[in-house]
Amino acid sequence: MSLSKNTCHASGLTSLTPSGPHVCADLLDSLLHEIIDLITSFHDFGGEETNTPFLAFIGTCRSWRTAVSSFPSVYTFSLPPLHFEPDGPYFRPHTRGYQAPLLSDCKWQLNDPSKENLSLRCALPQSTPNTMYYLGCSYGYLIFTYEDCLLVDAYTGAKVKTPKLPCNNELGWFSGIGVLSAPFSSPNSRVLLFSRASMFEWQVGTNSWSVHPLALDHECIHQIVFFKGHILIIDALMRLHTVQLTPQFSMQEVAIMWQSLQTLPLNPWLLACGDMLLMVDFTFRSHSSDEFSDFSRIFEVFRLDFSVKPAKRAKMEKLENQALFVSLDKRNPAFCYMNPERWGGKSNCIYVARLFEDPYETWTAVELGHMMYGFAFPPDYSQIGSLWLFPSLVYGGSQ
Repeated sequence: MSLSKNTCHASGLTSLTPSGPHVCADLLDSLLHEIIDLITSFHDFGGEETNTPFLAFIGTCRSWRTAVSSFPSVYTFSLPPLHFEPDGPYFRPHTRGYQAPLLSDCKWQLNDPSKENLSLRCALPQSTPNTMYYLGCSYGYLIFTYEDCLLVDAYTGAKVKTPKLPCNNELGWFSGIGVLSAPFSSPNSRVLLFSRASMFEWQVGTNSWSVHPLALDHECIHQIVFFKGHILIIDALMRLHTVQLTPQFSMQEVAIMWQSLQTLPLNPWLLACGDMLLMVDFTFRSHSSDEFSDFSRIFEVFRLDFSVKPAKRAKMEKLENQALFVSLDKRNPAFCYMNPERWGGKSNCIYVARLFEDPYETWTAVELGHMMYGFAFPPDYSQIGSLWLFPSLVYGGSQ
């Protein structure tokens, strides 16, 4: 494993060099958590020489940084997730077929929905491998692969290179997805990469990958979700599976009753929301006899009920005091957020990262049950698109 760092730049962001005795190092975690809850932005700039409150907090001393990782839940922060917007696209047309993105040219911007005039710009150094496939985002890290696997901290630009992947891994364009099993700095954190045929597992700090065959009939995996300590994956045939890593690898299908539905959900989102597992579908509604002439789309949210077998889904008419954050590429994380009014957001809304191909629209807030007209902008699975993320600092810091 090799580590390298790259600096991200933003107006008003300066490096932190704490000095002098840490007179506040012995404050109780409960008091520090109250301070954390008062921070209103991950990058709340006040001028050219002003550090962000969040970076200033974690830069005070080790015990304050630890308090962030011990915060009860990332989703109870008063801070919304950041919106990741690439400058891309980062691939070049090729006369002899597809050519992988040039990752060394990759630049992006992180925007705070609560303070839309503030942003943080990042770029990868020129030493980054040129051709890499994007596999997903997890715990604040962007995950890429070509011959090797590369993790990039989206907030700091720090890079982590893993041991060399096995040959012929089939983790290429349209056929791979990657996640971290836990924050990178956590004990026993693993990088999990899924192809159509295998799961590749690397325990952080070790020197090699483990390979586990998948019995999915070579179907693509659309999404991976962590729920109540379980790893859930959903494939292209809408089959839900649980994956167990210890004491040995195993995978089991979870039966879901679809018979009551007129059609299967069209590539829905799965996301954990407290003690609920939600399924979010973006369905078509036709308004005329000609199904192609007049239509709209509407978000529908269902709660999966695993207390019965097969599991059923129950429609939710309202999200109450919650908001959901999703991106069109299901390999990216989705979040459930409580009380978004704390930062100026709206409850009962679904925030979608770049729903339409509009240069002036970065994200769209859609109230649950409201119709939307027009074509949704399809994701390009060959490269990074717009997404939501919490920086790795929230989960205990970048390496």
